[in-house]
Amino acid sequence: MEPEPVPDTESQPSMLDPRVMDPDEEIVHRAGMDERDVDQVVRVLEALRGWHETERRMSEASRRYMKLGETDMRALRFIIAMQNHGRIVTPGAIAEHLGITTASTTKLIDRLAAGGHVHRFPHPSDRRSLAIEVSVETRRAARETVGRSHARRFDAAARLTPKEREIVARFLDDLASTEHEPD
Repeated sequence: MEPEPVPDTESQPSMLDPRVMDPDEEIVHRAGMDERDVDQVVRVLEALRGWHETERRMSEASRRYMKLGETDMRALRFIIAMQNHGRIVTPGAIAEHLGITTASTTKLIDRLAAGGHVHRFPHPSDRRSLAIEVSVETRRAARETVGRSHARRFDAAARLTPKEREIVARFLDDLASTEHEPD
C-alpha cells in the first residue's frame, strides 16, 4: 500500500483568509481593502498563528524538561521574580498571584517541594507563615530553558525601532481586547 501524498501547503488556501472562510463578507468586512491589503492582513494573522504555535511548543518543552504543569511553571516564575527583587514569597502571595485557593496552593507547594523545585522555611518575621524559595537546581534549569527563550524574544523586540515597538504593542493590545464583545 502506497503512503498517502503529503498535501502541498504552499498551494492550500489559508484557513485564516476571510476570502476563503467568509467569501460573502457576512462576518469579516473588507470594504476599501484591495487584494494586497487582505494578503498582508492574512500574513500578519498567519505569523501570529506561527508565533503562538512556537510559544506553545517551547512552553511544553520547558514543562516536560522540568516535569511540571503550567500552573507550577507560573508559580516558579513568580517565586524567582520575587526572589530576584529580595522579596519573601509566602503561600498567600502565590495564591493571590495565581488566583487559586489556599488549599490548591498547599497542594502546589507540596508537589513542587516533592520534586525538589522549592524549599519551605519559617518566615523570618511572621511565625504563622512560611517562606518559599526556589531550589538552586530549578533556578538554573529555568534560566537555561525559559530564561534563554525570553532573552531571544527580548532581542527580537529590541531590534524594532521605537516607533515599530509602539505599533506592535498597540496592535497586540488591540488583539488582546478582542476577547470581549463590544457593548
